[in-house]
Amino acid sequence: MQYYEDLEVGDTQEFGEYHVTGEEIVEFAEQYDPQPFHIDEEAAEESAFGELVASGWHTASMCMRMLVDGPLGEQASMGARGVDELRWKKPVKPGDTLSARTEVLDKRVSESDPRRGYVDVRFEGLNQDDEVVVSWISLAMIERRTPGE
Repeated sequence: MQYYEDLEVGDTQEFGEYHVTGEEIVEFAEQYDPQPFHIDEEAAEESAFGELVASGWHTASMCMRMLVDGPLGEQASMGARGVDELRWKKPVKPGDTLSARTEVLDKRVSESDPRRGYVDVRFEGLNQDDEVVVSWISLAMIERRTPGE
């Protein structure tokens, strides 16, 4: 298990592999973001994208899955205080394969609860061409191994 003390500013990780299907794009969008370019291939061809694309929320969700299956599954995570600077940089299409990378930007001990530390982490989701498709800064809370020290 990785604790707050194990993380250093500048630490980076690359991880994950997620294959995106058209069926998944439509299924997610029908339930959560039913815009024509997410649910209808013909309508998508007439859109600014020119083809079916994943909802940005779906892209973030696929990336969250890679985070949980990757680094978060090995950390003493206590959740997050939110995200900053969420950006959808490139559309995600059927057939894309996503991966991820993170970088620790900042860390500090909570003033109100010595059992946790705050760790700000830049997240980038990438497609198979190593292009960033989504990015954000996670405001993570990580359990401390030695609270109060």
